[in-house]
Amino acid sequence: MIHLIKLPEGFKIELFATDVENARSLAQGPKGVIFVGSRNAGKVYAVVDEDGDWKSDKTYVLAEGLNQPNGVAYRDGDLYIAEISKVSVMRGIDSKLANPPNMQAIKDDFPDEKHHGWKYIAFGPDGKLYVPVGAPCNICLKEDEDKRFASITRMNADGSDFEVFAHGIRNSVGFDWHPKTKELWFTDNGRDWFGENKPFDELNRAPEKGMHFGYPYCHSGEFSDPKFGDDKSCEKYTAPAQNLGAHVASLGMSFIEKKVFPEEFRNSVFIAEHGSWNKTVPDGYRITRVELNGNLAVKYEVFAEGWLSGAERLGRPVDVLEMEDGSLLVSDDHANCIYRITYTK
Repeated sequence: MIHLIKLPEGFKIELFATDVENARSLAQGPKGVIFVGSRNAGKVYAVVDEDGDWKSDKTYVLAEGLNQPNGVAYRDGDLYIAEISKVSVMRGIDSKLANPPNMQAIKDDFPDEKHHGWKYIAFGPDGKLYVPVGAPCNICLKEDEDKRFASITRMNADGSDFEVFAHGIRNSVGFDWHPKTKELWFTDNGRDWFGENKPFDELNRAPEKGMHFGYPYCHSGEFSDPKFGDDKSCEKYTAPAQNLGAHVASLGMSFIEKKVFPEEFRNSVFIAEHGSWNKTVPDGYRITRVELNGNLAVKYEVFAEGWLSGAERLGRPVDVLEMEDGSLLVSDDHANCIYRITYTK
C-alpha cells in the first residue's frame, strides 16, 4: 500500500514500524525510542530503533488491558498515559522498557463517558500537562453540568492545580505549541449530521487562558447550531485560524522546527486527517498542511494522500511527530504501523 502514497517532489515515505496494533498518539522518548498509545487495542508501546538506522528494531508492550489509552507524553524520564477517566505515570521508564514499572495515577476523576473520552496529552512550554475533555455526545450542552466537558484542561505533572484552559471545543485529539510564540494551536472535530459539507473541522489558536471556541452554539466560526445557536451570535466566540475539510476527522498536528524540509514547508502545521466515517463520498485519509504567515493561515493543502482508494480505506493517519533528524512520523491505526517521511535534496 505504501507505494500508493503521493508526496511533493523530493519527499519519500517508508515504513518505520510495523505490527503496532491500532497505533495512535506518538511521543518522543530518549534517543531511539518512540512511545505509542492505542485506542481499541488498550495497549501502550515503546518502539525502539536500536541501531540508529531510523527504522524500528523492537517493539515493547508496556501496558495492556487499559481503557482506551490514546494519549502518551514523555517528560524527564517518565511516561504519562491517558485513559478515559484518568492520567497515570510510569516513573523512570528509560531503563525499564523490558520490565516496565507499575502505573501510578496522578488524576483519576476525569469523566468516565466514552463518547469522545479518549485523550491526546502533551506538556506545554509552561511545564503543564494539557488534557482535553471531549463533549460526551455529537451535540449537547453538557458543559452546563460539568465545566470540564468540551474543553482543554491543564495541570501540573503531579496532577495538582487542575484548571480548564479553553472552552467550547467539541473534541480535540491533537495540539502543539508554536515554536516561536509558544502559543497553543489545536485541531477540533466538527459536529455530525449537520450536512455533508458542513460544518468544517478546525485548526484553532489559543494564545491565552479562558477563550471560548463556540461549541455547541457556533461551528466553524460561521454556522449557528440549529438547536443551541438561535440566540448565540458566532461573533461572541473565537473563530478558527483555519477551517479544514468537513468531517475529515483532523487529529494529530505538529509544527516542524528542524531546517530539513524546504523553506516553503517550514512555517507550517502538518495535520493527520483520519478520514470521515459517515460521508457519502469519503473524505480525509491524508496529511494536510496549513502554511502560516505569523499567526495568519495563508494556505491549506494536501501534503500526502493515497490512504483512500475510491471508497476503499487502506489506512487512517492519526498522529504526526517530528523526529530529531527532521523527518516526520505518521501513525496509522488501520494499517497498524508507523511511517517515516523524509526529504532528500
